[in-house]
Amino acid sequence: MRLLSARLIVSLIVGITLVSLGFSYYEVLREKRVLRSDLERRAEVLGESVGGNVEKSLESGSQRGLQKLVQRFGNREHLLGIAIYDHDGKLLAITAELQPILNSTPSEVSQAMRENHGVGSFVRLGDDRIHIFALPLHRQDEVNGGLAIVHNVNYIHAQNLRTWREAFLSILIQVFFIVLITLLIVRWSIAGPIARAAQWMRALRMGRISSRQQMPDLDLFKPLAWEVVTMAESLSQARNAAENEARLREAGESMWTADRLAVQIQTRLHGGRLFVVSNREPYIHQRNGKSLEVTVPPSGLVTALEPVLTACDGTWIAHGSGDADMEVVDGHDRLRVPPENPAIPCGECG
Repeated sequence: MRLLSARLIVSLIVGITLVSLGFSYYEVLREKRVLRSDLERRAEVLGESVGGNVEKSLESGSQRGLQKLVQRFGNREHLLGIAIYDHDGKLLAITAELQPILNSTPSEVSQAMRENHGVGSFVRLGDDRIHIFALPLHRQDEVNGGLAIVHNVNYIHAQNLRTWREAFLSILIQVFFIVLITLLIVRWSIAGPIARAAQWMRALRMGRISSRQQMPDLDLFKPLAWEVVTMAESLSQARNAAENEARLREAGESMWTADRLAVQIQTRLHGGRLFVVSNREPYIHQRNGKSLEVTVPPSGLVTALEPVLTACDGTWIAHGSGDADMEVVDGHDRLRVPPENPAIPCGECG
């Protein structure tokens, strides 16, 4: 039972962890996509807002005005800064906080001016994760420069790490409570009934109780419980027969038992089988509503020969008079009897 509990615990821990990690991984990816999509959308909106003002300043040729413009728009959430380039990729203005990071013209700016549309990408510069969104700048419908909007995306990475930490904590809590509940269920529903059944069988084996004493309830193992009860009754009968035989031998007498009868008939028939052919079947199956009833006909023949065939594993061939007999036989019109402990092959004729 300890080995079973250990295997069950390990299986639960591995299963819950794998499933939870799978869902957590999906949640982290989904959250990362949402945050990135939101950042890209904000970068595009900001680019369109700044781009018009930058194009006006480029037309006036005011270098100082460009620098004031980028500084004014630079103070935004998660925004590292803004940089403006001419059509040759030469830096015209840049936010002071961004200047140490961008040592050269980003490839996104060159691509945006070359393809004449906005270009955005997530890149990593040293220890910083950034997002660059570049827009072409126009003068009389001609590309006259480029605008780079740079956001710091370290907060997305930090949010992903926080989600993983929360997921691991949630996994630990789930594993603890699920394992605890499972162990309680195993103890109450499996280990307890099995232990009571083992005590009952031990007491029966040692002769402290009778097989007639009801076995502890084993709803979860009803087929097993039925076989155990049948085996206990057989053991009890064998013990009683052995005790009676010992007493009779002590008294110089003998007693016929089912085992002795079977051996005697096998010896007399030289290994042959015992058959009984009769118009009366030993058990009648009748339908009573939705239930099936089994009755023994009032016949001296059945009373006399049924125990003999049971002991010798004989075959009874008879006419099936019950309205439900055909429901219980196999494809060869046979079934084993008695119903509570099938032993005799019984062939029925319609």
